[in-house]
Amino acid sequence: MTHDVLAEGWTLTAVASTLPADLPAALAHHLRSGVPAHVPGTTHTDLLAAGLIDDPYVDRHEEELAWMKRVDWVYERPLAAAPATAGERVDLVLEGVDTVATVSLGAARLAATANQHRTYRVDLRDHLRPGTQTLRVEIASALTYAEAEAARLGPRPRAYAQPFHMVRKMACSFGWDWGPDLQTAGLWRPVRVERWRVARLATVRPLVTVEPDGTGVVHVHVDVERSGLPGGGVPLVVTARVAGAEAVAEIGTGSTGATARLEVPHAPLWWPVGHGAQPLHDLHVELRAADPAAPAGPRGTGPLLGTWSRRIGFRTVELDTAPDDHGAAFTLRVNGRSVFVRGASWIPDDHLLTRVTRSRLAGRLDQALGARLNLLRVWGGGTYESEDFYELCDERGLLVWQDFLLACAAYPEESPLREEIEAEAREHVARLTPHPSLVLWNGGNENLWGFRDWGWREELDGRTWGHRYATEILPAVVAELDPTRPYVANSPASPGFDLDEVHPNDLDHGSHHQWEVWNRVDYTAYRDDVPRFCSEFGFQGPATWATLQRAVRAQDGSVAGKEHPTFLLHQKAEDGTGKLDRGMAPHLGVPTDFTDWLWAAQLNQARAVRFAVEHYRSWWPTTAGAIVWQLNDCWPVTSWAAIDGDGRPKPMWWALRAAFAERLVTIQPRDGRESLVAVNDTPVLWKGVAVLERQTLDGVVLARSELALTVGAWSVGTFPVPPVVRTPDDPTREVLVVTLDRRRAVHTWLEDVDLALDPAAYDARVHPVQDGYDVEVTARSLVRDLTLLVDRLDPDAAVDEALVTLPAGARTTFRVRTAAVLDPSELVAPPVLRSANDVVVPAHRVGS
Repeated sequence: MTHDVLAEGWTLTAVASTLPADLPAALAHHLRSGVPAHVPGTTHTDLLAAGLIDDPYVDRHEEELAWMKRVDWVYERPLAAAPATAGERVDLVLEGVDTVATVSLGAARLAATANQHRTYRVDLRDHLRPGTQTLRVEIASALTYAEAEAARLGPRPRAYAQPFHMVRKMACSFGWDWGPDLQTAGLWRPVRVERWRVARLATVRPLVTVEPDGTGVVHVHVDVERSGLPGGGVPLVVTARVAGAEAVAEIGTGSTGATARLEVPHAPLWWPVGHGAQPLHDLHVELRAADPAAPAGPRGTGPLLGTWSRRIGFRTVELDTAPDDHGAAFTLRVNGRSVFVRGASWIPDDHLLTRVTRSRLAGRLDQALGARLNLLRVWGGGTYESEDFYELCDERGLLVWQDFLLACAAYPEESPLREEIEAEAREHVARLTPHPSLVLWNGGNENLWGFRDWGWREELDGRTWGHRYATEILPAVVAELDPTRPYVANSPASPGFDLDEVHPNDLDHGSHHQWEVWNRVDYTAYRDDVPRFCSEFGFQGPATWATLQRAVRAQDGSVAGKEHPTFLLHQKAEDGTGKLDRGMAPHLGVPTDFTDWLWAAQLNQARAVRFAVEHYRSWWPTTAGAIVWQLNDCWPVTSWAAIDGDGRPKPMWWALRAAFAERLVTIQPRDGRESLVAVNDTPVLWKGVAVLERQTLDGVVLARSELALTVGAWSVGTFPVPPVVRTPDDPTREVLVVTLDRRRAVHTWLEDVDLALDPAAYDARVHPVQDGYDVEVTARSLVRDLTLLVDRLDPDAAVDEALVTLPAGARTTFRVRTAAVLDPSELVAPPVLRSANDVVVPAHRVGS
């Protein structure tokens, strides 16, 4: 088999009749004349490369490009492909077309597409001519197509105004409450010409299991496509090899598939990060034509027709949803061990998908590890990610929860949408079978919940809405193609129960989404619920200063303030800024100065998320996981992400890192009084003596107690706080400090707005070091959430810690890594060195 990748030589033009009349004449001329295009690419990336549009991520340029949604486009290039020789197949393969397109070669129409998430293969044999022909892909407006489908099928409710659910295109292309509305078009994955003979490997599905005696078993399911030409009906031989094991299977002349079984005794197990190693093994598959002249038996083989290679890992995975005393569980088990899921949702890392490289993904996944996550949930309004993503997760032990791509809408079950959804599901379930990191298939995001609670039932009036996708079509695809992995109908969902029997968002059954916090109630309400598994929750915060400085500016080039139209364009949530203000008011007050407000909003986001995570972890094993919304951003925006659109960690990232620590000490309410909860997410018994001190804010010890404790591996221990340190004499001026094995928990009885915090509670010194600076801070009084916002001095600078709370007398050292020469005095003063102490609104501070 040979491959000719068609990356260069393309031209992009706009269909003149679809261009708006008020488009600048020079731009319209270029679009009608054609601009160079690269594949993979999109209209936006090609026009950016040509210098014809401004960066839609910067300032208000997103609004200026709204016209692109209604334009039809043409990608074309010359194709000089020799006609097929005797016995040869020639195929055009388009791995990703965005989205509604007609493909032609010369005068011949080859294919029509309407699904961004599918691969298309076209037999070119009858269409190739000597010399050069024009390969042409005409792409229609996906929005116009979706509106026409909505008119044809009848309205179906959805979370946002545009009918994203009527076309198989990335749902967040149409805008989301954290993403831009750009609606790309293009050839977003590679295009190539393949030439082959006799037969080719169409799909290879390795299904990996581990026997009770430790034997690793791989059932390698192989499907082939025969050429359909003379000589293409010969017997075929498949050979599979992994970890020293080999198996051979024959495909008879009347068949297109076979299964080879491989056994690996004492297979080393692949584990999630924190639970063990991640050994990966190269699985190689070869397809050959049987040699009729060879001795009988499958090992006598002829020419090599194709090869396939992936890395696999040996592990088992189960999802326990059995009824119990609390309702019904939702506990992930890997290799028989129950795993508390420390997770975050993953969205496309760039709205312009073709800009996401393997190295960029590796950096983002390393940030996930740095936040001590062990699972990413690939959310159902984005894409099925690239092989790079899953391979990198395999290497790192990052578990993957994979949504099918249905999110926040009632999806019609009529043709052609039904067939498209099943086809894409079949393609990606088969494609992703090799990856040990993939542990769960999920039928969609919030669709069952929407039907129950968002008025859909009445609005639908009997029309289809996707129930069959969640309960029949998608589980059948998984059962057929990948029975080694569990499937759940939706997130949230109550597995095993009818939709009208147990609410899909019931706390006591299955998975749960908590969005009352953020939308309506204070984050302290997280403690009101003990879900079996919280698969979505979160709180907003702005991007880092350096990111705002680059991309969210006023007309004079300064960072746009929170009420500025540019800032609000990069804040997509309904009443987002109002919710930020209302969220911080009970805790920090609402600063009027924008610099202080920005820090307070980031800090409050971090605190809200840490508060939730520590609560959920303290209830293990009743609560078996927490997946925060969300890890990453796709552009510069105020959002729920821990990492902003330029890849910088926000304070929330540091909160996740602290709250998801393998060993955690936290003070939690139990039976109306404070308890010390020790979370031990390690294989080693945790035994120690906790020291609890009730101190004044300036460090005078008022009472002290010691508490011997033992917590088993993968367990949580709960211990009542001794009375002597449990009740303050003056809650405005006292703090409870708990230390255990160099871990510290600091508990106050009041919010910061009611504490007598010293706004200048520390001394700081700067020491130049080889790769930057050490900033040493010593607390004279309680310092809350001390953080160095080093990007204010150098956008490329990094720091090794943040959100450090210091009791009086405690000391910490921050290591700042930077190649820039910084002013030491700026490193130790606002707006760079910040704490909660210096941002609490003075009118709310006791004694102010």
